[in-house]
Amino acid sequence: MANIKSAKKRILVINKKTMRNKMIKSGVKTAMKKVIAACERNNKQEAEAALSSAFKTIDMACSKGVYHKNNASRKKSRLAKMVNKIA
Repeated sequence: MANIKSAKKRILVINKKTMRNKMIKSGVKTAMKKVIAACERNNKQEAEAALSSAFKTIDMACSKGVYHKNNASRKKSRLAKMVNKIA
């Protein structure tokens, strides 16, 4: 455990940031699961609605620095490919 005041503060700040990042990542995973579930049901309209929502969530996570831009781009590409496969 830290003894110096500034080190104690850094621990508190890091814990806050970690919780924020976990919440954002969890939101992205939930949005992705909604798209995947709609694709498995072959519901194109629902999948497209969930896709736009997922894109927004992923872009926000990327802008906050939670995900690298290439990681975010890869996630979006894979989701879009899934939705486009639905006939």
